[in-house]
Order: sequence, then C-alpha cells, then structure tokens
Amino acid sequence: MTAAYLVKFAISAIAVAMMVAITAWATRARSPALLDETSARRWLAVEFPNRALDGLWIADDANGAIARSGDDALVLSRLGAGWVARQVAWSQVMAAPTSNGRLDIHFGDVTAPRAVLALNSWPPQEAMG
Repeated sequence: MTAAYLVKFAISAIAVAMMVAITAWATRARSPALLDETSARRWLAVEFPNRALDGLWIADDANGAIARSGDDALVLSRLGAGWVARQVAWSQVMAAPTSNGRLDIHFGDVTAPRAVLALNSWPPQEAMG
C-alpha cells in the first residue's frame, strides 16, 4: 500500500462517516408539543371541520384527547412524531377496556390500529349520558 492510497482511504472514510452522521441527525424526529384544550380543539377542527364538540377530555399525560360529537367520538392521539385523529362510535369508546389508568381504543385501521390514552377517571360522569 502506498501513502497516496492510505490518504485516499482515510479521506473516503471521513466523508462516509460525515454522511452517516448528517443522515442520523436529519432523521431525528421532534416530538409534537403536548396537548392542552386549545391545541386539541384546533387539531380536531382541522381534522373534523364543521363538527360541534359536546365534550372534550384531555389525557392525563397530554398525549391525546377524546371529544364527543353527537353519537361519535373524535380521538386524537400521538403516533410517532405527529398526531393521528380517528372517528369511532361513542359506544365503542365507552366500552373500551381500561388497565392501569390507560384507555385502550381499537380502531381496526392498519395505519393507526389503536390509541392508548392515560385517562385515570374514565368514563367521566358527565360523559355517561
């Protein structure tokens, strides 16, 4: 091996390492901001325009929300680096199992199969009607 070959090899190795580092940095996902009532209403208004909300419940860890709109439930939950919104029957949300303070709502959708929301006091008394 000549010195020129070793220099070319070293420069190539450094270039590849830099490309890998830039790719790793660029693909890091930023988590979305936690939900409060205002941001949850804004997201739901974008996803479900012209739907009146009869009630809104934010998850205890602010990583999701459930809104009632007539006989439907509008569920907003974190998925990866963003939010996913789904519409299901209100009766399905009321019948969803809870375990260790987490409500597990199954959507039957391949892209977002379920939402697990931290709701220690579910179902709330005002939602029983």
